[in-house]
Amino acid sequence: MRTHLSRRSRVAASATAAVLGVAVALGSGVATPALAADTATLSSVILGVGANETQRIVSWYSSADNAQAIQLAPTADLVTGEFPATAATFAAVGAANIATSGGYNRHATITGLKENTAYSYRVGSEGNWSSAYAFKTQDFEGDYDFLFYGDPQIGASGNVAKDQAGWTDTLDVSLAANPNAELLVSGGDQVETANTESQWNAFLASDKLRQYPWVATIGNHDVGGKAYEQHLFTPNTDRSAAYYSNGQPASNTSGGDYWYIYKDTLFIDLNSNSYATSQGGGGDAAHVAYVTDVVKQHGGDAKWTVLVYHHSIYSAASHAKDSDAKVRRTDFPKTFSDLGVDLVLQGHDHVYARSYLIKNGEKANAAEQPAAEDVFAGPGGVLYVTANSASGSKYYDITKPDASGTNGPDPLKPSDYWYSSVQNQEHVRSYVKVGVRSDKLVVENIRSGSCAAPNASVELGSSCTNTTEAQPVGSVVDKVTVHPYHGDSQDIQVNVPNAKPGEFGWTIDGYNGLVDLGTAVEQPGDYFTAAGKINPIKVSDSRRSLSPWSLSASVGDFKDADKTFSGSYLGWTPFVADAGAGASAGAAVESGYGTDGKGLSVSRGLGSAAQGHTRGSARLGADLDLKIPADVAKGNYRTTLTITALSS
Repeated sequence: MRTHLSRRSRVAASATAAVLGVAVALGSGVATPALAADTATLSSVILGVGANETQRIVSWYSSADNAQAIQLAPTADLVTGEFPATAATFAAVGAANIATSGGYNRHATITGLKENTAYSYRVGSEGNWSSAYAFKTQDFEGDYDFLFYGDPQIGASGNVAKDQAGWTDTLDVSLAANPNAELLVSGGDQVETANTESQWNAFLASDKLRQYPWVATIGNHDVGGKAYEQHLFTPNTDRSAAYYSNGQPASNTSGGDYWYIYKDTLFIDLNSNSYATSQGGGGDAAHVAYVTDVVKQHGGDAKWTVLVYHHSIYSAASHAKDSDAKVRRTDFPKTFSDLGVDLVLQGHDHVYARSYLIKNGEKANAAEQPAAEDVFAGPGGVLYVTANSASGSKYYDITKPDASGTNGPDPLKPSDYWYSSVQNQEHVRSYVKVGVRSDKLVVENIRSGSCAAPNASVELGSSCTNTTEAQPVGSVVDKVTVHPYHGDSQDIQVNVPNAKPGEFGWTIDGYNGLVDLGTAVEQPGDYFTAAGKINPIKVSDSRRSLSPWSLSASVGDFKDADKTFSGSYLGWTPFVADAGAGASAGAAVESGYGTDGKGLSVSRGLGSAAQGHTRGSARLGADLDLKIPADVAKGNYRTTLTITALSS
């Protein structure tokens, strides 16, 4: 009498469980609104940054005041553009817009995003969804790039269409060159006139702003109305009176300071329009306290600290000598140095300027040379960068230093300000690329345009000194690598990648020969017996999840042509031949002969491991015990031992 082994793996069941688990996580904790079917015009959709890399905030306008939401799904799950039933829903909130804007604003926060995943989303309500838009996440750890854009200020040239064309082209050029950039950071002044929706429509026209997260900053042209807050909701925002220039959050102004952490970088964004308490707000002192508090609470969770605000304090053009710039130049630098800020990004002056490293309001290292390609922060050294116009709507020309001290000349190049390592104005559009690396920041100013259209300011009469042949679109104006200060000790870093998912499986160890139980031996009591061992089973589990697993088996009837006897007469005693993978042997199962038991005719455990077991491999075996009634006809009988693997 002989038996042989077959294999059955329930991998499909395990895979199905995994897929169901992802769908629940995306929807977990989300309150699904009672979505109304009212028709609404949905517009001004923009993707914004969230509190961390697992979040995004989407803002939009609606013509109707009904319950709305974001619907989100991995793009791979869409079938012919249709969102699956498993799509996650995130309830939106909002309010009526100011009268000049009309309609209503909505925003919602997407949470639970997974890394390296393409997502599709839409906004609205059941039966009235917007078009679908897409974005992708990348690795949540390690190096990354973000792009910084100076004042688009749509409408500043007097020609909204030309300004829109330049802004759209900068987005297209910069993201074609840097398709994996992870954030688009604003220097402020999205528009020329705070509550003019035609300018906002032009600013928001590019679908790039629905594909990459926009990191909003309030400029002096944005602050004079509520449209900024209606269009651009930001995470972790403190809307206390101190962070509004007039001290009145309920007034027709925008304000607030906010922060977020993205891949080991702490970003803090300030409303620099509030700088003097005489206006009614908390002034610079409130911002200093805010930055200090945020860095103390969250700086330990990041490797880099980057500040963003609109009004440049170390620039080189028309605003360099403004009285408010001089005030901030006194109020901010010492605190920023003391807190270990690495980089400060600014707009407002429509010129490119890169400072020397500044410590406590002074040049940190007198020996630092102009346009140095590598700078070493030392204790307290901070780099300040001012971005030029990203749209071409307005440029300011470089001005000359004076003898006032705070705007005095650089001893190394007296035609420039003392704090200016590099200053550039060609009257061409540009953007700043920041490469965040494990032990350096790489800052580049890159041309996104030339003297040719789209360049509204030049088209409308401004001069242009750019030479397209020598300084083409995509060429680098300036590049510097900032090396951080590590104190008197040595920092040691190691990058731990994601472990490979690993696998769980089993094989028959060695040659899968016939399990031959030989010739049964007649026993007193009118039955026969036979014994043997199954071929050893090797189990391997390299999964990081350390999920439980089990192997079980059963047999059918023994057959020889048309002669049979029940598989219930076969029993076994499992054992662990070689320990590993947390394996423990299943319980012994008696032959069903004489007991009316079912033996191995039903599934029985061969071995298993609990959640949290060690990774590795094991060998499982089992001693077979077969008892056969004496009235079974003579023959050479076989059955199949079917093994089933279960894992979660």
